[in-house]
Amino acid sequence: MSSGIKRDRHGNAKRFDGPKHAANSAVNPYTPMFEGLRDELDAHHDRRDRIGKVSRDITGLSKKIIFSLQRVRKIDQKLPSNIQAEVDSRLSEVSKLLASIAPEVQGINRHRYARSLVCLEELVEALTFAHYIKTQQLITYNELCLVVEDLTRRGAVPEDAVMADADEQVAAAKSESPADAATPTISLTDDDYIYGVFDLSGEMMRFATTTSALTGKMASGDSGGTQRTIVEDMHELGSFFEMLPLRTGNRKTWEKKLEVMRQSVQKVEKLGYDRMVRGSERPDGWVPDLSSTDQIEAEE
Repeated sequence: MSSGIKRDRHGNAKRFDGPKHAANSAVNPYTPMFEGLRDELDAHHDRRDRIGKVSRDITGLSKKIIFSLQRVRKIDQKLPSNIQAEVDSRLSEVSKLLASIAPEVQGINRHRYARSLVCLEELVEALTFAHYIKTQQLITYNELCLVVEDLTRRGAVPEDAVMADADEQVAAAKSESPADAATPTISLTDDDYIYGVFDLSGEMMRFATTTSALTGKMASGDSGGTQRTIVEDMHELGSFFEMLPLRTGNRKTWEKKLEVMRQSVQKVEKLGYDRMVRGSERPDGWVPDLSSTDQIEAEE
């Protein structure tokens, strides 16, 4: 069946010269500029997708580290050998993932892709939780920055290199060589640290609930020569956050995390008070039903 003949507005058949090829020269002086912008946007979207995929993997590994740490029953002590081995194995994988995206998040790109690097909040939560269990102290922002930078550098070394724990990483980062300093690293922002510590309060609450149910007493340590329970640590952490001024930027996220932290502190307080006041009346392994308290507060 014939496809017909194309005609102009006067009814004359149009001349067919074959397919038109794109001209080698630019259509106008602005074409090269827009082609450059197109290539830059394509590279941006590809880079963001790569960072997002790595971020999801790091988030999953960080959660696995936290799950392993929740099996510990004492604080202010070294981790059991099997738990330490699991943590080191996960950190080894995290270091390789961090090293794979470190060159792409240098300079302004570190803030440009900040939303894609939400994995750092989860990593901060895991590292601060591990440090708290071992030392019953909160690792500082500067110390944690050194740990993350050292993790990134270790991801670029051969696989037969031995992974060190957080304390050894801080010491190694402070004595880095000029060659190591030239290796691209990933830095933490203030928001990464603060929001990660916000989430730490939830893990401390779960840890306090589990250890109290299994051991019959609140987890405590002898850090600094003074016996201190996890209830006092939660009080102190919550008090410091209450004193902080409201941060500019994402106010909704700040208020939501602050409210969740308050609830975690209240749950640990109730658990500690029940242990002190009515602990002798309850059998070993008893744990309060905190969900019923949440329902009553929600109805009010």
